[in-house]
Amino acid sequence: MKETIFLIIGLVLATLGVILIFDARGISKKVFSFGDQNEGTAGLKILGFIMAIIGTLIIAI
Repeated sequence: MKETIFLIIGLVLATLGVILIFDARGISKKVFSFGDQNEGTAGLKILGFIMAIIGTLIIAI
């Protein structure tokens, strides 16, 4: 039971990380209202990369 819960959490984290990486430009346009969207996009891509790594580490363990 515990392994199944960790597997689901890992899959969700990895999926959200990949979505953040690929849709960072669109998300930053919708969410952030400041002028320089490149910084927001870079931040979201870094966050997505970290989330994807954490999710895959949870799945591997």
